[in-house]
Amino acid sequence: MRARRSTVEHPFGTLKAWMGHTHFQMRTLKHVSTEMSLHVLAYNLKRVINIMGVRPLLQAMGA
Repeated sequence: MRARRSTVEHPFGTLKAWMGHTHFQMRTLKHVSTEMSLHVLAYNLKRVINIMGVRPLLQAMGA
């Protein structure tokens, strides 16, 4: 439980804070899944930018 708390709970807490501690904006499982996927993508991109920086990220993406 301690390992889970340190590796999994923080990202979900961060995403929940970004969402405003509220419910999903969309309805139906398909739309909620898409909304959650976009939140996770934004979280991961923000982490990559903080770790690598913008220029190496753009080079890795081939831009």
